[in-house]
Amino acid sequence: MGGATASADPGAHVAGEVPLGGRSAQIDVYSPAMGRVIQNKVIKAAGAGAPTLYLLTGAGGGADGISWWDNTDVRHFFADKFVNVVMPVGGAFTLYTDWISDDPGMGRVRWETYLTQELPGVIDGALGASGRNAIAGVSMSAASALDLAIQSGPRFSAVAALSGCPWAADPLGIAMASAQAVRGGGNPGNMWGFPGGPGWRAHDVFANAGRLAGKTIFLSAATGLPGPKDRGMPMPPIETLAGACTAAFAGRLGQLGIPAVHVHRPTGSHTWGQFEADLHEAWPHLAAAIG
Repeated sequence: MGGATASADPGAHVAGEVPLGGRSAQIDVYSPAMGRVIQNKVIKAAGAGAPTLYLLTGAGGGADGISWWDNTDVRHFFADKFVNVVMPVGGAFTLYTDWISDDPGMGRVRWETYLTQELPGVIDGALGASGRNAIAGVSMSAASALDLAIQSGPRFSAVAALSGCPWAADPLGIAMASAQAVRGGGNPGNMWGFPGGPGWRAHDVFANAGRLAGKTIFLSAATGLPGPKDRGMPMPPIETLAGACTAAFAGRLGQLGIPAVHVHRPTGSHTWGQFEADLHEAWPHLAAAIG
């Protein structure tokens, strides 16, 4: 499980950097796969040789001002921790995957390539990172984080899925994943092809859960009942669904004999207060995996 510094895609490079105070910066990275520059909010570790946590946000992709950076204490929480935290901005309603076709509404979507092949090499080179990586997602990106951990082989040693709904290539899973694309003005057929076909099955995290073996896995969700950790506008129905989906995926891992930490909170209604608490609880597990 030893890490190795990633080699950057020859065309992927730092296109600019803007200080954001302290050890934080906006690092802009050119993505050859998407043919454009992607913003990334980054909290740098205090020195070279640190591992990296890739932290994905919800359906709006952070470009809407709703994100870990904007709505939680990530800068304070990670200030004394020896880790680089990278929070890409963008990817709204894309599921952070590679779409098989350019879409009239979404454009060219190659987030899987960016997050697994382009960005890690650039970050490792720019920050002198260790090559040991974890990935975490919340809400829409919780299932995406699991999918990315599956698709990218050894790239991520640990994954956290917070308040999301891991999908299967069954009618319910197809409907949920398609709804995200449609909300963004995209055609789900341009994402993974014909619904239920090979492209969808390749990204079915239930069917491919065995490929998570050997990784540290943290799953969390709540009941939807508002509680003391909530902060912001509660969305109980979404969290109730997330709780059921997350429990089902934890059960799938159990069937396969794959260890996972599963936190099912008695209260919590899909708010940033809940997500912040879940990230705090997930961090020791992720940290142990990436050193």
